[in-house]
Amino acid sequence: MKRIILIALICSLLSVSCTKKETDPEVIAMRRLVNRVIPEFSDQIKLERLNDTVDRYEFETVKDKLVIRGNNANSMAVGLNRYLKYYCHAEFPWFMEEALEMPAELPQVPAKVSEKARVPERFFLNYCTFGYTMPWWSWEQWEHFIDWMAMNGINLPLAITGQESVWYEVWSELGLTDEEIRSYFTGPAHLPWHRMQNIDRWGGPLPMSWLENQKALQQKIVARERELNMKPVLPGFAGHVPPCIKRLYPDAPLASLGDWAGFDSTCWCKFLDPLDPLYTEIQQKFIAKQTEFYGTDHIYGMDIFNEMIPPSWEPDYLGRVSRQVYESLEAADPEGRWLEMTWLFWNERQYWDVDNRIEAYITSFPKDRHLLLDYYCERQPIWERTNSYYGVPYIWCYLGNFGGNSMLAGNLDTVNVRIERAFEKGGDNFVGIGSTLEGFDCNPFMYEYVFEKAWDSPLHKDVDAWVARLADQRGGKEEPNMREAWKLLADSVYNKVSSPGQTVRINQRPTMGNINEYRQYYVAPTYKYNNLTLLNVLDELLAADCDTRARHFDVVNITRQLLGNYFSDLYADYVKAYKEKEYDKLHQIEATMTSILDDTDKILATESAFLVGRWIKDARAIGTTEEDKDYFESNARNIITTWGEEDALLNEYASRAWAGLTETYYAYRWKEFFKDVDAAIKAKKPFDEKAYHERICKYEGQWWRERLGSFSAEPQGDAIALAKEIVEKYRQQLEYYYTPNSQLLTPHS
Repeated sequence: MKRIILIALICSLLSVSCTKKETDPEVIAMRRLVNRVIPEFSDQIKLERLNDTVDRYEFETVKDKLVIRGNNANSMAVGLNRYLKYYCHAEFPWFMEEALEMPAELPQVPAKVSEKARVPERFFLNYCTFGYTMPWWSWEQWEHFIDWMAMNGINLPLAITGQESVWYEVWSELGLTDEEIRSYFTGPAHLPWHRMQNIDRWGGPLPMSWLENQKALQQKIVARERELNMKPVLPGFAGHVPPCIKRLYPDAPLASLGDWAGFDSTCWCKFLDPLDPLYTEIQQKFIAKQTEFYGTDHIYGMDIFNEMIPPSWEPDYLGRVSRQVYESLEAADPEGRWLEMTWLFWNERQYWDVDNRIEAYITSFPKDRHLLLDYYCERQPIWERTNSYYGVPYIWCYLGNFGGNSMLAGNLDTVNVRIERAFEKGGDNFVGIGSTLEGFDCNPFMYEYVFEKAWDSPLHKDVDAWVARLADQRGGKEEPNMREAWKLLADSVYNKVSSPGQTVRINQRPTMGNINEYRQYYVAPTYKYNNLTLLNVLDELLAADCDTRARHFDVVNITRQLLGNYFSDLYADYVKAYKEKEYDKLHQIEATMTSILDDTDKILATESAFLVGRWIKDARAIGTTEEDKDYFESNARNIITTWGEEDALLNEYASRAWAGLTETYYAYRWKEFFKDVDAAIKAKKPFDEKAYHERICKYEGQWWRERLGSFSAEPQGDAIALAKEIVEKYRQQLEYYYTPNSQLLTPHS
């Protein structure tokens, strides 16, 4: 705490002293960033403005000072980040709880480094991120993250916080009551899917304190983003209206967008026909009120049919609707530009890939007023199937994560090849690189790699060289064991695209193999490498001669994945042993699986990024009354477990490898499962899976409704020491189990 206060004081004094000399607004903004990030070195850094018309930065050492130049603050921030990463071996993390670890002195730069942006637009975030990662963030967390975005060159961030405050005013002016409006909104963590026209009402009504908190927060967010040369992408009106608007406008043409993810009809969204004059009226009211609250950079995110079925599939209808939506935006803001995600073209491809529907939909208004996010390019670049979107400007995006799942995932080589192919063949309308991650996950370096591809440094084109330098950053210096660990990871682990529900079997509700019958839709525990690779990686990490927070994170991350993979594989053996009535073997496997559950929670508890207590603490901190605090906590618990009701379609879509959650939720279910199976075997009766399922569903509801369990928000224990114990505990089993042909024996005892 004393260090934090001291840094704050240094920042304040430096800000005052430096801004007296530096009068350029871009330099002043960058100086403030430097003072936040490395205040102890601020007086050794000189900042200068370049007059380039394209984004460019350079840095060099001049008379023992680091000189950073850029055409704006955002470019200078990228220059600072490159210097930190490649000369100081230091990473600025995206979570404020993780530390930036600097050397004692600023290293010299042997020769001037100069790079320019390859694309003008660098987009970041996803509607879902505001539910899976950010719903409980304070301004301090946002401030840190905005600095991270600037240092990674992001200049087009999605900025959808606080829109409910705007909608509250708009719907009130139209004549809806307070109860009608706040009951129309979902709970806080579920708001992204309300904003995307997927669900209404579930988890509501929203407390008024939430609306006030988020309005004040958004005003700070957009102000800081603009200071750092970002254009916040604010929402526009996409046609989603409260059903009770019929009370005021009985003739309003509303269409029900129908079922989404199994939620009942009370949660179905209503879509106002854009051809009706009321649509344009609402658009104008919303944009005007939002501009009053948050200003505007004239770019608006609107997605009118995301994961939903349009009222008609006729190309003429699709073109007419999109044209009218744009015209309503133009009427509200003549400079307005419509940004739209193209996830629907992949997710509902069986409908969109016929009859020129995509072309009709995206080309019905001026192309320069449209900007598309090619959402999932590491798996399926839509630009390659649509003649480069028929000339409409688009951004190549890496998705990388679904639901904030904790799974080692990423495909470095494929991302490299596909981004370079876009530069070669993507057309003049390929204007940007971005990431559309659903939640922050355990592979942060993947997103940093993607954004480095937006600049003309040669390093990122050589994946092996880039990974070696990444290892140096993780270790704080060039360290051979760290380099070997990351080489192993890059060569064998980070070569698979992410997919929904990708997690280890620990996080899935237990079943005796009847996955579909018991609604385990999001079960994807598969991996395509030998699990011994992770054991070898862990050995290298533990042998490394460094003591950085990044190394600690890596040790925890690899240990929990190693154990999780082993658990997933043992599960298959467990089911097989039960079906073949090999009960001695079954009990041996059960003992190992139970031990893994306990050790997984222990290792997770040593790292702040893997604590459910932090998530819950942040949720409760937003509340102004005990009632609100309890409400926010329940909502926070729900989104990461059942997502809706206990047997919802999206159950465990957002599962996480988090300490506390593992012990009281995942491990509890498995131990109860083992208990029931053992009792059935002892009684010489079949395992009653239906009875178990019903009982455990009830427990899941209690866990988030009654808030079972209290959890630490601070890490506990020594990650390195505990990981060493775990390695030695399981080494013989792992080596025996994953050596080819060893499965012919019984290695679990």
